[in-house]
Amino acid sequence: MKAIGVMDFGGPETLEVLDLPNPPDAEKGWVRIRVRCAAVNPADIAMRRQRGPAQPPSPPYVFGMDAAGIVEQIGEGTHTPLKVGDQVMAIVIPQGSYGAYSEQIVVPVDSVAPVPAGTTLPESATLPMNGLTARLALDELGLKPGDTLAVTGAAGTLGGYAIQLAKADGLAVIADAADADEKLVRELGADHVIRRGQDFSSQVREIVPPGADAVLDCALLNDAVVPAVRDGGGVATVRGFQGEVQRGVTFHPVYVPHYAREVEKLDRLRQQVVEGQLTLRVAKTFPAEQAADAHRMLEAGGVRGRLVLEF
Repeated sequence: MKAIGVMDFGGPETLEVLDLPNPPDAEKGWVRIRVRCAAVNPADIAMRRQRGPAQPPSPPYVFGMDAAGIVEQIGEGTHTPLKVGDQVMAIVIPQGSYGAYSEQIVVPVDSVAPVPAGTTLPESATLPMNGLTARLALDELGLKPGDTLAVTGAAGTLGGYAIQLAKADGLAVIADAADADEKLVRELGADHVIRRGQDFSSQVREIVPPGADAVLDCALLNDAVVPAVRDGGGVATVRGFQGEVQRGVTFHPVYVPHYAREVEKLDRLRQQVVEGQLTLRVAKTFPAEQAADAHRMLEAGGVRGRLVLEF
């Protein structure tokens, strides 16, 4: 089968078309998907640049955490409402030659949900990993209706889902944006839009003098967001950052593999798309063979919505 990956880590030019063996038949509890679309995420770029501790020492390495496609096979004895031929989306945890940038992939059935009705496969491929990351962050923060959440990187895919899920949870949202993104961030539902930058915390305090109840730091501002949080509040981070404990602020590093088999949460995200609570945004699609161009575009910055590879 065709896959996109690398034999050595480095820049976008290391990505190449690989000819890999077809995956094995799905066993009980697993599903084989014919992948049509795979989203390109910042996590893919991080994995392409350097082998992580979870990666085996020998190549090839295939990336991709979001897949959308067609159910080809369901493992015998698997209890699921899914059927062969269904259009589905799945979250994938890459390791070695196993990743969503592949024509076929076998995934746990608990990582798969139908695509939202009325959406395309490229749109559906943008939801699983980022949607579940936002959901996990909000669950970790444990906010209640009426609380205030501040979001950095609000115009990005993760930030956008975080705003919309927070509003669905009854939270007040303060979100940052560049001038060009202010309209988008307001349309996503932010109650207050502030300037993007290192003075994030002081701007939050101008709106909520005691500080927000929590911050979700999608922009990786790290220590710079901590003053935005009230005493005893929370900070959710997406690349493992944990700052120095002060004022009772709790850090919540968010690792989406913890929700990779939470099928009820993935299916709830599907329902929220159908209900109009979540907006799926595709910036551009690329033939899978042009994955290097997609990586270059994402690394250049300014992409609003997800880039998607098509197989």
